[in-house]
Amino acid sequence: MNQVCRWGFLSTAGIGKKNWRAIRRCGNGQVVAVASRKQSSAQQFIDECQQWEPFGPDPQAVEGYQELIDRPDIDAIYNPLPTALRKEWTLKAIAAGKHVLGEKPAGVHAGDVEEILAAAKAKGVQYMDGVMFMHSGRLLHLRQVLDEGSTIGSIRRVATQFSFCGDETFRTENIRSMSQSEPHGCLGDLGWYCLRMILWTLQWQPPRQVVAHTLATIQGKGSPSPVPASFSGELFYDQGLSASFFCSFLTHHQQWCHISGDRGFASIEDFVLPFHGTEVDFHVSQHHFMADGCDFHMERHTKRHAVPEYSSGRPTAQEVSLFQKFSQLVLDRNHDPSWGQMTLATQQLLDACWQSAQSNGAPVAIDSGRFAKI
Repeated sequence: MNQVCRWGFLSTAGIGKKNWRAIRRCGNGQVVAVASRKQSSAQQFIDECQQWEPFGPDPQAVEGYQELIDRPDIDAIYNPLPTALRKEWTLKAIAAGKHVLGEKPAGVHAGDVEEILAAAKAKGVQYMDGVMFMHSGRLLHLRQVLDEGSTIGSIRRVATQFSFCGDETFRTENIRSMSQSEPHGCLGDLGWYCLRMILWTLQWQPPRQVVAHTLATIQGKGSPSPVPASFSGELFYDQGLSASFFCSFLTHHQQWCHISGDRGFASIEDFVLPFHGTEVDFHVSQHHFMADGCDFHMERHTKRHAVPEYSSGRPTAQEVSLFQKFSQLVLDRNHDPSWGQMTLATQQLLDACWQSAQSNGAPVAIDSGRFAKI
């Protein structure tokens, strides 16, 4: 039995450099090969990564994705290919008996994800998406605070935003501006994280209805149609519970989440990509309002909760924990289907938001009976 999970990369996408480092530092993984349409491109990617985080022996450059998938010395495939191609190559990897860690969205629609999960179950392999914050120790601590009951109380509202302001080159040339590759634009690239955070916070409950709008679009050179560049959504639950999200390629860096209850609220300023440092944190507030005659006071009462967790690929970073966890599931042959169900739930909610936006904000009902169960 292998002592490390042997990884192959499908493509030389920029995010792969971050994950190369994560595998190098996770302690139970090894990058064996990288594939690209041209072997020279794969070799250039390997040479650049080896300068920063060297593996021994050197990973091999492979021309063509199928050639990498067919290699007997690879256990798991990392798939960061564009969304439009992701299902095709994920299914090919699964058919070859490979475990797959895929970027998000997992497919163009929930039917793609259902097909992937059925194939993974039939072949007995692990599937997981690459949402790194799900593997942060911060979420474990936040869950304890939310479940404790007396600090936040009953959750009434969750609000999230994930945005960055892309320059002209991004808006015209980046793959995320191309509908043939990334049809959901900022909703798929950024909104996925917002929806995942909302679902996690609310214990994977589906809303009964969503209303969403595309607020602005971009259209890269050669793109058949525009894609969302700013997008907002409102999620409605029973008994007054609600959630909202905003994602954008046109608004400066923000990645916050507020969780409001009847006794207090929690706030995270960096729920997706932690600020650089040795800790990740969140704040819990229970502000007091006092009125005495003509004196009206709003008093700040905030407590910081911190978890030791160094950002940027250190051994405790969330991306390192992701690859360590995935590799161990592979090595132990202890596959966990709940990770795939989390992907499906997120995709189903994204689909509903997309449907509403395509219908000019018409409400879309969620069928709870067909929603993924975690």
